[in-house]
Amino acid sequence: MSFGALLCQLVALMAGGLFTGAAAYISLVEHPARLACATELAATVFGPSYHRARRMQASLAAAAGLAGVAAWWLGRGPAWAAGGVLMLAIIPYTLVAIRPVNQGLLDPRLERSSPEARALLQRWGRRHTLRTVASVAALLLFVLGALLG
Repeated sequence: MSFGALLCQLVALMAGGLFTGAAAYISLVEHPARLACATELAATVFGPSYHRARRMQASLAAAAGLAGVAAWWLGRGPAWAAGGVLMLAIIPYTLVAIRPVNQGLLDPRLERSSPEARALLQRWGRRHTLRTVASVAALLLFVLGALLG
């Protein structure tokens, strides 16, 4: 195996694992805790949390996806390509399905204690969970690719 392919596999596994861990934490811990609070508090803390996570998660998804596809390109098995494409697909999914909800939650005109704010928070949680499931599947494909050699 070439050093380049090995490096790509390592980057895909590390970035994919970090993305998946962060996404799982948000879906299983942070967002449910946020929803356990009053709507006004939950909608208020969404903004700072979102801004801190946005760049990190976008960078990790791109790095994992590109590295997975590159590992396949450099001769590793199809699991690397599949995992890479799935990880890269998270980016347009986020832009199309999650970004409009983010914008609604970040809109300064949103009444933070309103039923609309609660509905947006719940919609965001469901959509983020789908992104988390996709990242788990991509990471499992990377692990499968590593195990199959």
